[in-house]
Amino acid sequence: MLHEFTSPAPAGSPSAPNLSTHVIENARSHPDRVVFHVRRNDQMMEITAAQFHQEVREVAKGLMAQGIELGQRIGLMSRTRYEWTLFDYAIGYAGAVSVPIYETSSAQQVQWILEDSQAVAVILESDKNKRLYATVSADLQTVTRTWVLDDDCVALLKASADSVSDAQVDARQSAVGLDDPATIIYTSGTTGRPKGCVITQGNFVREVDGAIQVFGTILTDPHASTLLFLPLAHVFGRIIELAVVRARTLMAFCADPSVLVPELQEFKPTFILAVPRVFEKVYNTSQQTAATDGKGRIFDLAAATAISYSQAQEHGSPNPILRLKHAIFDALVYKKIRTAMGGRVQYAISGGAPLGARLGHFFRGIGIEVFEGYGLTETTSALTATHPGAVRIGTVGQPMPGTTILIDEDGEILAKGVQVFTEYLGNPKATEDSFTADGWFRTGDIGELDDDGYLRITGRKKEIIVTAGGKNVAPAVLEDRIRANWLVSNCLVVGEGQPFIAALVTIDADAFPAWLSQMKKPAGGSVADYVHDPELRASVQKAIDEANAAVSNAEAIKKFTILGHDWTEIDGHLTPSLKLKRSVVMRYCAADVDALFAGPESAA
Repeated sequence: MLHEFTSPAPAGSPSAPNLSTHVIENARSHPDRVVFHVRRNDQMMEITAAQFHQEVREVAKGLMAQGIELGQRIGLMSRTRYEWTLFDYAIGYAGAVSVPIYETSSAQQVQWILEDSQAVAVILESDKNKRLYATVSADLQTVTRTWVLDDDCVALLKASADSVSDAQVDARQSAVGLDDPATIIYTSGTTGRPKGCVITQGNFVREVDGAIQVFGTILTDPHASTLLFLPLAHVFGRIIELAVVRARTLMAFCADPSVLVPELQEFKPTFILAVPRVFEKVYNTSQQTAATDGKGRIFDLAAATAISYSQAQEHGSPNPILRLKHAIFDALVYKKIRTAMGGRVQYAISGGAPLGARLGHFFRGIGIEVFEGYGLTETTSALTATHPGAVRIGTVGQPMPGTTILIDEDGEILAKGVQVFTEYLGNPKATEDSFTADGWFRTGDIGELDDDGYLRITGRKKEIIVTAGGKNVAPAVLEDRIRANWLVSNCLVVGEGQPFIAALVTIDADAFPAWLSQMKKPAGGSVADYVHDPELRASVQKAIDEANAAVSNAEAIKKFTILGHDWTEIDGHLTPSLKLKRSVVMRYCAADVDALFAGPESAA
């Protein structure tokens, strides 16, 4: 087995001395190219590359007029919308550094991020954000300016732009180099207090260059388009945003996930990006809808056919019978799923967590190829990715251009590359601990490299469970399969130091009413009312059995508990990118975990 693999940096990279230069170049080379669709007053407006540059420049002037100096930090707290991208570039154009804050952050998190980053200003989205900010503003001595998007702060800043000359803003924009900080992104914090990752202009520019080389015409085709709905405070959404702007890809925004489906159907993107949970929800909702309509058996056959069809593509081509079945199910099932996603989506990019081979094959089988990437905030998003012509489902692809992956002796994935961050702000000890003595970044993940450099993630180093019998168990393998069940929302596999493996399972609140209907039980019941119901346990048992089929008996789940409540971001159990905060949930559910191991081992 090969333990190290390098992908050379793309020719011509870095493509610019800083990110805002991409906006300038686009306006010069393709001024009339429509690059954004923006909804204003229920009307869809088109914004060209030239118009975007002009607006970025005016807002940058406004920031300078309001006293923003070179290198100062500005907090940015908003949902995903055009103004987020506008300010993202305007802040950099003015020579400042953006500090993204999740719109769902608590008051304490907002206070910590603004204090730790020493932000001098903050941009908020709405009255909701204003009220939250008001609870901590008295303690924020450095923050002297506050702007609110819904109060039309863009117009207010533009109004003050005349006091700054073209020469002044040009000088500020050109003063920013590749080694200068572009942003400080705070880790979502599955454990402990978030740390500020300092990402440079060079990290971003080179990662964007690599993304455009890797994903090619998916981004650069003149007809390419995407609807962005992931939070831009997360580095995954951010790097795609920057790559899309660089490539002049048409982009629209969806700030409210509850209207995502109609927005997809109106905008009709050619590709999307999402976390695995979104793909799970698409699959599970389709399965649930079919079951409710009495077509569950048809859907299950269609899903199995899609997976087989995709698997056959890896070994030549599907046989005539499989092609015929696929064509029939395409008309009956697959086309409806593609239509729900807008009808034009051919590709999707998945990140944030492993997608899993089953979903990868399913979506490719229905006509949507999903490319997976792997990376962290500290690596400016992707270290590796699958891409057109280089897909191996079940892996997270080969190293991105300019990146080297090394598997350490204990299986940990180490990395060097153009996208690896410089430091944790004001935390030299944490920075030092994140690197080996010879400069490799420690990802904390466990993985394997094949001979062609394809990486497979097998677990999280700190999450490996060691049972009382000494068996090492990677919980992610089991949890991913259990979450794939349409009825399940989330799962936590436990068993550290215990004689067997067990699990806590939560039920999907959206799917539960459909389950009640299928089981001919009274409508309106809560999950808490049914946690001990034999039929609900039998339904969850199917998910447990599916997961256990992927592991040895020593790693299999022997007992499980259904909880009467789900884990949420609001309650602090999930990160904004929907990763489970394992240590938080373990503390919160300590009594439930203890109860699992209080009695004898039994079949789940």
